[in-house]
Amino acid sequence: MSALWIRHPMAAWTANDQDAGNGIVVENGVITELVASGTYPSQPVDLNWDASEHVLLPGLVNTHHHFYQTLTRACPPALNKKLFPWLQTLYPIWAGLTPDALAAATELAMVELLLSGCTTVADHHYLFPNGLENAIDIQAETATRLGMRATLTRGSMSLSTDDGGLPPPRVVQDEATILEDSERLIRQYHKQDANGLLEVALAPCSPFSVTPDLMRASAELAAQHSVSLHTHLAETRDENDFCLKTFGQRPLDYLDSVGWLHNRTWLAHGIHFNDEEIARLGEAGTGICHCPSSNMVLASGICRINELKAAGTPVGLGVDGSASNDHSNLMQEIRQALLIQRLRYEADEFTHTDALSLATKGSADVLRRDDIGELAVGKRADLALFKLDELRFSGAHDPLAALMLCGASQADAVMIGGEWKVRDRQWLGGDTQALMARHREAARRLFNG
Repeated sequence: MSALWIRHPMAAWTANDQDAGNGIVVENGVITELVASGTYPSQPVDLNWDASEHVLLPGLVNTHHHFYQTLTRACPPALNKKLFPWLQTLYPIWAGLTPDALAAATELAMVELLLSGCTTVADHHYLFPNGLENAIDIQAETATRLGMRATLTRGSMSLSTDDGGLPPPRVVQDEATILEDSERLIRQYHKQDANGLLEVALAPCSPFSVTPDLMRASAELAAQHSVSLHTHLAETRDENDFCLKTFGQRPLDYLDSVGWLHNRTWLAHGIHFNDEEIARLGEAGTGICHCPSSNMVLASGICRINELKAAGTPVGLGVDGSASNDHSNLMQEIRQALLIQRLRYEADEFTHTDALSLATKGSADVLRRDDIGELAVGKRADLALFKLDELRFSGAHDPLAALMLCGASQADAVMIGGEWKVRDRQWLGGDTQALMARHREAARRLFNG
């Protein structure tokens, strides 16, 4: 394979304080050299790519999403509701999800993320109505075809309204089916491809939609196969109240009681933890995915990022589902993280690079991936390059800060494993207009029943 020098970037941020001021060299899908400011590659290169008009970043990493929810953005019956009534409004609509609709939703969400500079995604799919039993297979096929890294979490719901849970009976599965399919997916997809594209994790949806028995069994299965665990936790005060009423425990105590409090677990949201619980999370090394836009839309609260990180907890970033965000743009989510954390901390206590770190090295740590999330020798060549050639950037003096403060939203070029996926702000893998047409029709059919 040819060595490619991505040279002379306007600015380069590595996520690890190393100097790549004069670019990087990529060969065989990995980074082979950081070219420090004022220097040149140590070995001859075959190809050059001029990055003098670009800010060079590691590919962004999204640690929590629900792809299928792109079909119910700005959904009228669900507007202006808190989490529990919001879910109860949408569950009957989502129950009509079909394989074709999920395929369209998955592809559109991935392409939308890709165009925002995101190269690795984690999706939490927990809806398996009749006919959609192979939902994760659909997502695996899409990710492989697009050449995008994905942690596919086999979600589940087993506790319906008939059993004191939140979801209706027609969207839950029995626990034997869930566990059997979970093991099948691990064996079929987890780290089975040569390019490090697909990983699998197990992800019972939430304390209000699965039983403690399923939580324990999922933890045991995950330990057996050394895969990660994922769930929603401590998102709202209503969830705290539910756990106290149903289990006689706060959410973290419940998590601990079912064998989940360890470093193979990451949690979506993680807002309503007290000081003692934050210390326990840090000691266990349990990760947190911050979802600022979703937390604002549903008025859930603000994650205590600085305290969590100080305690030793890995903290990453996620866009969450497109029914509560309502977009799949990880670069915009970095700006949201910066702004919402400024409501909790002083301006010098949470910086623009702190926000950017969440979506790169922080998210890679949450997913337990040491091959992505930063620019360093030996890491996979997953890159995002942004131009500052829009009106919003005119007059900006710090190119890196401008991405967050001026509101960058679309990457000019994106590379995954040494292969260009986006060039000149265009997705190279297909026709976005045709994809949107297929997706809009699927959304119309789903909403109209």
